[in-house]
Amino acid sequence: MYKPKDSSKSPRFCGTRTFMRLEPIRTTEDVDFIVAGVPFDTAASNRTGQRLGPQHIRNFSVLLRPYNPDQDINIFDYCSGVDYGDIDVIPGNIHRTYENIEAELDNILEKRITPILMGGDHSISLGHLRAFAKKYGPVALVHFDSHGDTWDNYYGEKYMHGTPFRRAVEEGLLDVAHSIQVGMRGPLYGPEDIEDAKDLGFEVITMKEVRKIGFDNVMKRIHERVGDKPVFVSYDIDFLDPAYAPGTGTPEVGGPTSYEGLEFVRGLDGLNLVGFDLVEVLPSYDSGEITAIAASSIIYEMITLIALKKRNEHLQQDGISQYSTGQLSGSNDR
Repeated sequence: MYKPKDSSKSPRFCGTRTFMRLEPIRTTEDVDFIVAGVPFDTAASNRTGQRLGPQHIRNFSVLLRPYNPDQDINIFDYCSGVDYGDIDVIPGNIHRTYENIEAELDNILEKRITPILMGGDHSISLGHLRAFAKKYGPVALVHFDSHGDTWDNYYGEKYMHGTPFRRAVEEGLLDVAHSIQVGMRGPLYGPEDIEDAKDLGFEVITMKEVRKIGFDNVMKRIHERVGDKPVFVSYDIDFLDPAYAPGTGTPEVGGPTSYEGLEFVRGLDGLNLVGFDLVEVLPSYDSGEITAIAASSIIYEMITLIALKKRNEHLQQDGISQYSTGQLSGSNDR
């Protein structure tokens, strides 16, 4: 079982910077999840520098501890994970980068390991979804973002950070009838920017609607939409208001607080989660590292979801085993 180094015994400023001080091992043996960077940013349309996002997140994540009080679970009692390092990307060549992403993820997914991927700009999600669709067939998508990323092209280019989910639909990678986008806001080129996503089959909850219907109703709609389908979660850090995450390429005001951003991830417990990515962290604009704080904490909650899923599986197995041997309370009367 792989778990983080104990920071009560070894100072956080010692050793190689890895996510949460996990072992830096490129392995698929004896692990339930891996955290990996995908430092590609040459499909961004505004600010660039997201290639430095994974290491920036790692730098702050050393403050994270194994017990999650909000979910009441010690993560590493139930799952094992490593910092897998970075997937090699090809700057300026998105298609060869996609090939590298797929090749790396194929081996990870074959072992039924849950990847948590740190971007990088949002274009990388298309490579992630290609690999997941090969393993699971079309997957459901839960997408937290201030932008829908379903544009047809930017500057005549089909593969940009604003287009991955249109390409994913066109390639048959998504179970769109069970997919949902949350948080869209800000100025648009026209109403079609939202309507196009709906026409592609996505359910869309804009930020204005989030505020109107409230958190509980948003989570209810996510769970109803996804059901029991294998689901991939894509989280653009610009989902958060720039007051809480200034270090990103295309910030939009009017978003959730950092606390709310964590709650949206915590509320995904119970879904059939198979993978995650968090994208668009841009260190050069990250005043006081507050974007890295938010990003590392969101990934921490993603890992917690894996632990909760494993704990639930253990409880179910124990229940079945006890029931079959007549050890459950009252089972002798059944």
